[in-house]
Amino acid sequence: MKTLKIGLIGCGVMGRSLAKSLLNIDCAKLAVVCDPFSEAARAAAKEFGVPSSTEVNTVLGRKRLDGVIVATPPFKHKEVCNAAAKAGKHVFVEKPLAATVKDCNSIIRAAKQAKIKLMVGQVCRYHGVHRRVRDMVKEGAIGDPIYMHVHRIGGGFGGIWAKSWRNSRKMSGGTLMEVNAHEIDFMRFVCGEVVKVYAAGGNFVSPETDYPDVASLTLHFEGGAIGHLHSSSASAIGGFGGRVDGTKGSLHFPQFWGAEGGIHHKRHGEETNFIPASDIKVLEPVQAELEAWLNAILNDEEPEIPGAEGRANVHVAEAAYESIETGRVIEL
Repeated sequence: MKTLKIGLIGCGVMGRSLAKSLLNIDCAKLAVVCDPFSEAARAAAKEFGVPSSTEVNTVLGRKRLDGVIVATPPFKHKEVCNAAAKAGKHVFVEKPLAATVKDCNSIIRAAKQAKIKLMVGQVCRYHGVHRRVRDMVKEGAIGDPIYMHVHRIGGGFGGIWAKSWRNSRKMSGGTLMEVNAHEIDFMRFVCGEVVKVYAAGGNFVSPETDYPDVASLTLHFEGGAIGHLHSSSASAIGGFGGRVDGTKGSLHFPQFWGAEGGIHHKRHGEETNFIPASDIKVLEPVQAELEAWLNAILNDEEPEIPGAEGRANVHVAEAAYESIETGRVIEL
C-alpha cells in the first residue's frame, strides 16, 4: 500500500492532536509541520521528529507531499485550503470549514477545480454514543424522529484554549461555529437537512467577545422533525447531552461519555434499556476521521464528510446569528 506523506499546517492544540493520531495510521507519514509562530513550529517539529517551517507556501511547494491537515484558526482556512488545492494537495480541514458561507463556497470551489479530496473534521460522527444514536434512529429504533434536543454548555475558553482570535466572530465564527459546528453536524447527521432556523440569544457575561455567549436555536428539518440546540459559554455547571423522540419511542443520552455516558432507549409500552458508553467500541475518533480521508485519497472516492457537509453546518450557524440579530425566522 502506498504511504501518503502529510503536512500539518497549524501547530496548536488541535493540530498536535491530529498529528498524534496520524502517527497511528500505517498508510500515512507526517512529513513536515508548519506554523507562523516559530516557537510553535519548532516545538511540534521536536515532538514529532520532522522538519518545520513558518511559511505555508514553502510546505505546499514540497513535491513529495500528498496532502495537508489544516488546523489554523477558522479565518485562515480559506487562504490555506485554497493555496493547498492550487498546489494539488489533498486537504483535511478542522471544523468549522470556514467562518462564513462565502468562504466555505470558495474552498469547495477550489477543491473541485483542483480535483483534490477535501474533508472536514466533524469528529463527533466517529464518537461512540453519537454514532450509535444516529444508527438507532436510521434503523427505526424509535420510529420516525419528531424532536431532537442537544445541549453543550460550559464556561467559555480558558487555559490552553484561551486565544485572542477566539474573541472575534469574524476570526473564529463564534461559539456557534467554532464549538457548535459539532452539535449542528450531529443533529443534521441524525435528522437530515435544516430548512428553517429561529434563534434567540445574547452576550451576558463575556464582554471580551463580540458574539452571543448564550444561544437557543430552534431548527426545522426537511423531514418534519423539530430540533433544539442550547449553546452556552456562560454556564457555571457544564453539560453535554440530549435526546431524540420518535413516533415509536425515545433515546435519552444525558452525557455523551464518562461514567454516566450512554443511551437510554425506550419504546412506547416497553421497558427502558440502557447502553453504557463504555460498551460502544469504536476506533479512536480522531484517528477514524483521518483514516476516512486517507482512504478517500487512496481509493479515489468521495470523502465521508465532504466540503458540502461543513458548509451546511456553517450555514445553519450563520442563519442563527442573523435570527438573533433580527428576531426573524431564517429560511435556508
